[in-house]
Amino acid sequence: MVGEQVTRELASRLGEDGIDVVRVVFPDLLGTDRGRDILVEHLPAVTQRGLSFCRAVYSTTPGGKTTENGGVLDAGLPDVIVVPDLDTLLPIPWEPGVAWCIGDAVSPADERPVDESPRQVLRRALEIFSATGLSPVVGPELEYFLCEPDEDRPNGWRPYCDEPGNVYATGRRGDSDGHLLRTLRTLSSAGLQTTGGNHEYAGGQFEINLVHSPAMDAADRAFRFKTSVKELARREGRLATFMAKPFNDGGGSGFHLHLSCHEKDGRNAFQAAGTSHGLSDEARWAIGGILKHAPALAALLNPTVNSYKRFGPDSLAPWLIDWGLDNRSAMLRVPAERGETTRLELRLGDASANPYLGIAGLIGATYLGIRDRIEPPRPSAGYGYDPSKAPTLPATLPDALAYLEEDTAMVEVLGKDFVRSYVDFKWEEVARFQRFVTDWEFTEYAYHL
Repeated sequence: MVGEQVTRELASRLGEDGIDVVRVVFPDLLGTDRGRDILVEHLPAVTQRGLSFCRAVYSTTPGGKTTENGGVLDAGLPDVIVVPDLDTLLPIPWEPGVAWCIGDAVSPADERPVDESPRQVLRRALEIFSATGLSPVVGPELEYFLCEPDEDRPNGWRPYCDEPGNVYATGRRGDSDGHLLRTLRTLSSAGLQTTGGNHEYAGGQFEINLVHSPAMDAADRAFRFKTSVKELARREGRLATFMAKPFNDGGGSGFHLHLSCHEKDGRNAFQAAGTSHGLSDEARWAIGGILKHAPALAALLNPTVNSYKRFGPDSLAPWLIDWGLDNRSAMLRVPAERGETTRLELRLGDASANPYLGIAGLIGATYLGIRDRIEPPRPSAGYGYDPSKAPTLPATLPDALAYLEEDTAMVEVLGKDFVRSYVDFKWEEVARFQRFVTDWEFTEYAYHL
């Protein structure tokens, strides 16, 4: 905990820089930001005692219902304390006078980290991974759809600039209002270390890449990235959604994770000139671990009922549990670069994934592969949607949740109490969906039946 005098000096400097509010945010299980705005003169006290929030924030659905997972209702809706991590403090360019930082949730009784805290789940995975002597470095790639209001659509939204064929387009052809350039520049000025972006395959779909960095920093920036893009879109009168597949007539949005591991001297531990495919033992074992634990990983990287509508043959999303050399149809791709840029690209995740939980799962599977020296099968070749060549990924969220519950090694890395709370929360989501009558059902059945 930062000393009170140090925090007072920080608050004074912030005031001199025109910052009078600090926004303390933290991720819920969905990866959505929760938080509170505080006046800067109260920052020293808040840093010492933290901010109280109801623990039910980790049990609250997107629709605002509190579910019974983790025993929060039976316990009387107790508090958690969120302590600001001042190392993450950054100004918000689109909110004059406001800076924000990420907080860590602890128990008010003993100040121990809260099991449901996604940041703590990743921290736990990294502590376990440290036994390998390596440091994971992650580069996130996220896609999203930008939508405009349309009262003629049943859901009230249509894709922005919905002309076909604008994949990799730049300029105003697929972005008539200059959304991407404006967003890139703003995110860069916010310190999120974006590298570039482009229009993606579907109308109104964009991808922005982030610089690779140590895993926790990468997760922090991916979390802030999603929050920022959604907030900037609201300021334009639009909706940015990281939903896996928001429209029937189009593809889905991915969350690809590039992973390398570094030795203590900074050397890339995945490189090995002169070996098969130029990959070290650690890289091969990492591939083996990711493939073995992929069904459980799906529960974290494809976390919603909607996620599984993104998958399927010829979808440009993974369908099989396979890996390939510079093969974008494989679940796990090894890009062509070698030497210090040797890395793995996990293409399993969709954009709705919580960055902390998705990266924690990737780190956990990599650790288990290295620990158990799991050798992968031969890399897939060609267009990888032939189920006779490799097993398929889980086809539904219930299937993925069952795999996660049964993967005892992965549960141990992530934490048993976290997995129980997460799985209970997600099973409740499945139950809500199964009870809901959809527009498709009415259209399909009502007239004739």
